[in-house]
Amino acid sequence: MDLTDKKCKPCELGVGKLIPSDIEAFMTHTPKWTLQDNHDISRRFTFKNFTEALAFVNKVGELAESEGHHPDIKFGWGYAEITTFTHAVEGLSENDFILAAKIDKL
Repeated sequence: MDLTDKKCKPCELGVGKLIPSDIEAFMTHTPKWTLQDNHDISRRFTFKNFTEALAFVNKVGELAESEGHHPDIKFGWGYAEITTFTHAVEGLSENDFILAAKIDKL
């Protein structure tokens, strides 16, 4: 299963929250991401300077808009930190892993 071939689906309140065994299976597709309390996944990216970090963040923003699924982004000189979870389910859904896999390919 290649998550980058999938598209994020609109979320309904309380529908689609992954259980721990499903989260574990999805984590195999996004091994560079860190799981936090079965609630969100995050990854830190490093760059040579602020300009490269900003360019990456802008690409992530464009991707998030096209997918309709928006991560939390923190960035500064030489780094960007991306955290994603699904607000509608207050945890992780398949959308989070689709977005993470696509971010990994940027």
